[in-house]
Amino acid sequence: MAKQLDIRIDRGSPVPLYHQLAEQLTSAVTDGSLQPGDPFENEIALADRLGLSRPTVRRAIQELVAQGLLLRRRGLGTTVANRQIHRRAELTSLYDDLQRDGEARPSTTVLAHEVVHDEHASAAMGLPSDTPLLSIVRLRRAGDLPLAVMHNWLPPLYSDITREELEEKGLYAALRERGVKPVVAHQRIGARNPTPAERRHLGLRPSQPVLTMTRSAFDAVGNPVEYGDHCYRAQDYTIEVMVDQR
Repeated sequence: MAKQLDIRIDRGSPVPLYHQLAEQLTSAVTDGSLQPGDPFENEIALADRLGLSRPTVRRAIQELVAQGLLLRRRGLGTTVANRQIHRRAELTSLYDDLQRDGEARPSTTVLAHEVVHDEHASAAMGLPSDTPLLSIVRLRRAGDLPLAVMHNWLPPLYSDITREELEEKGLYAALRERGVKPVVAHQRIGARNPTPAERRHLGLRPSQPVLTMTRSAFDAVGNPVEYGDHCYRAQDYTIEVMVDQR
């Protein structure tokens, strides 16, 4: 039997009704009120219970289906999808996101930690091409699941960040301890086939793609903080983007 959630709709709010509903349904899935495999309340029953139109409820449910949170199957109804790591496209670290989610303990293995010259990474941070950068490559796990291979380049100011720090905490936590907070970034999200090394680290078959994200981050006065080129297991990871046109 589908669980009836305590949904509160504010008809005086400028926020569209479908979006209010979608946000509360999303929270119910991500906070564990609804578990993977749980049946989801019938669209008609939910509309009647909340006094909303069926198109409004249908649009809200479709938002969750599009995010991979709900699964619709003909003849079987709507159920909560298997758990994925969902991440908003904002200036947080994967380590912080996993800790906040609380579903699986994050862990890190540093695969490489060296000072290099990299023209592409330097250009992405607006630095001279011969700038010595700290190059770090990490394998991030959520519990026992290998989730991401992350390559980051840091400007000389942060080259004192150690392997031990990176395996104990997230990169952004190490930066925060140095009084650094990235506030502006340029991100690019895509997908591609993994390299042999990425496939090995992430436990992927040759036909399975990876989700990618590159990011150049800067502090409040425009100083470069980091450039990252990350890849994620596509079947276990989604990036959620909110567009606000005001």
